[in-house]
Amino acid sequence: MKQTTRSSRSRRAALTGLLLGLAGVSSAQTMVETVTSVGIQNTLNSATTVPKLPTLPTAAQNTAAPAQNTPAAAPAQASPDPVTPPIPPLTPTQQASLEKAQAAYAAGQYAQARSSFEALVAQNYGHPEPHFGLALALLALGNDKGAAFELRQFMALAPDRYEGPYNLGVIAGRAGDHAGALQLYGQAATLMAGKAPAATQRQILEALAAEQTRLADFSALSATLSQITALAPGDLDAAYRLAQARTLSGKGAEALPDLYALLQADGTRMDAALLLADIYVAQELPDRAVRELDAAVKRVRKASERSSLLLRKASILAAGGDTRAALLAASAASKADKYNAVAFAREGELRVLRNDRPGALAAYQSAVRLAPDNAAYRTALAGVRLTLGRFDEAAADTALALKLKPDTATSARALYVRGIAAYRQNRLLDAVIALKESHRRRPDADTALWLGLSHYARQDYPAAASALADSVRLNPTPTARLNLASALLASARYPEAEAVLRGLVTEDPKAAEAWYMLGLAQRSQRQDDQAQVSLKMAANLGSSKAKDALK
Repeated sequence: MKQTTRSSRSRRAALTGLLLGLAGVSSAQTMVETVTSVGIQNTLNSATTVPKLPTLPTAAQNTAAPAQNTPAAAPAQASPDPVTPPIPPLTPTQQASLEKAQAAYAAGQYAQARSSFEALVAQNYGHPEPHFGLALALLALGNDKGAAFELRQFMALAPDRYEGPYNLGVIAGRAGDHAGALQLYGQAATLMAGKAPAATQRQILEALAAEQTRLADFSALSATLSQITALAPGDLDAAYRLAQARTLSGKGAEALPDLYALLQADGTRMDAALLLADIYVAQELPDRAVRELDAAVKRVRKASERSSLLLRKASILAAGGDTRAALLAASAASKADKYNAVAFAREGELRVLRNDRPGALAAYQSAVRLAPDNAAYRTALAGVRLTLGRFDEAAADTALALKLKPDTATSARALYVRGIAAYRQNRLLDAVIALKESHRRRPDADTALWLGLSHYARQDYPAAASALADSVRLNPTPTARLNLASALLASARYPEAEAVLRGLVTEDPKAAEAWYMLGLAQRSQRQDDQAQVSLKMAANLGSSKAKDALK
């Protein structure tokens, strides 16, 4: 009996040492878990910290006892059940050698432990414990391939033990085989039922949840997190993650009871309040979402959290078309946290929508001051300065934004602003260069329109017609079509111009400029009678140029 007790204690020490010896594996798995399991909700502004998990203890059974000679239970999910050969008991000499090998492992003497475990495997291959100990030693020595082989032997000899698939899952995840890790963690979760202590069950379930999150299988994740919250009913972070997963699986309404319970336990949880608002928005109840956010603003403790809640309120109101109320919320957010660059940028954006250019300028200047490396804020500031006629400052801002190497959309926008500023200053070649590059990075109808205008101002009419045709292709507005017709006329492409202009006057019979240009296109083709009719229509609509042309 004393020998049995020593064996059990020694085996527990070895298994406890598994993740200690696997510092790289354990920390990597925990890191993935923290990054992927938290912040599941796609619109969250904050993340919940997952507590650091304990190391995985051993199973309670004693493999050294004679009772181990009976066949081990097969995995619950296997069908048909495999027939496992009886486990040959360890002799007293082998038991002593096992304890010495485990002691060497616990002391960090991994090479010695490996040699001792390998000798035991050779002496008693059918006993699972030497295979498991050898796997630990090989893992500690960085030999994942050898460790995986020994763990598979361990699983074959002890198919009812959860330690094997769990640790194989860690190895698979570290190797990038996340599908394999998912399957192995699921197997371990099945095998641990009724055997593993609560802390061990939590660790296995967290590993499974991490892989389900990576796969974005939120229904399965919800089931796993339900098990975790059952193990730790007072863990508010786990409760929040469960609400996130349910929301992303399309069952946000089912998350509401748990979210309200969470907020009753801790009303200062900003993340829960934001998720609650998102659920009501998804249920097409934006007013309810706004009220929940207003209530949360009064409960949270930090200025930064009040600011974030107010920003979410501004977004909901803006999405509903109430830009005035949205601006008030965004302004309150920037006042609540004077260091929140996002709040100032949002305020600037809403002031632009409200045609408050000076207010937008001040807001974006604050955003840029707080986040000088944010190219999007710098580009937005340049855009506001452009509308205020401050062309040199706008160009300088775009230059600074482009030095920050922004993403494609932001760089295209910066070049667009630079091009228009150059056009307004009659620096037409600079305008063409900037607008052409902007359009190359992100094709856009408005950019092509300004590019066409720049070419036209340089009297490069074929290039103007090409750019304006591209603008019409992307968005056939009357303005783009009228300018295209003008470029076609200037290029002596009269039939094409006539076709464009006929379309315009058909859609809008009161378009005086289109009638006038149609008359010119017809006259250039010696369609004098038709030209006379078109020019008279333009004159009657108030075109002085048409009246002059009729003289």
